Amino acid sequence: MELHQNLLGDPPPTKLPDLPEAREALASGTDPAEVAARFPAYSAAWAALAERAYNAGDDIAAYAYARTGYHRGLDQLRRNGWKGHGPIPWEHEPNRGFLRSLYYLGKAAEAIEEADEAQRCAAFLRESSETAARELEG
Repeated sequence: MELHQNLLGDPPPTKLPDLPEAREALASGTDPAEVAARFPAYSAAWAALAERAYNAGDDIAAYAYARTGYHRGLDQLRRNGWKGHGPIPWEHEPNRGFLRSLYYLGKAAEAIEEADEAQRCAAFLRESSETAARELEG
């Protein structure tokens, strides 16, 4: 027996519900700002805004958009049984908005030289989904 074995087992993966109308709007090319305004709880729209701002070199806007998507995603994760740890699978498409927001929060934090936050985000991403970390970090 392992000395520090978790006798309760690991928590089950958390899978966020799909928001088809928001997902379809974003996929159809609707501006992510419009999607975020219509569906403020949809983390994927905030992640798209963060990515756009980050790629444009607007690190502060990227940080703000990513933080919004991250917090909206945390709210949804908690409502869906997440207890602060455990897998958030990338393979479940509705989770990707949260995971992408977390990734861009870390990238923007790094860009504004907030090293502790960047490291926390990178670790949280890896702990939540190794696949997401590989996909997003390249």
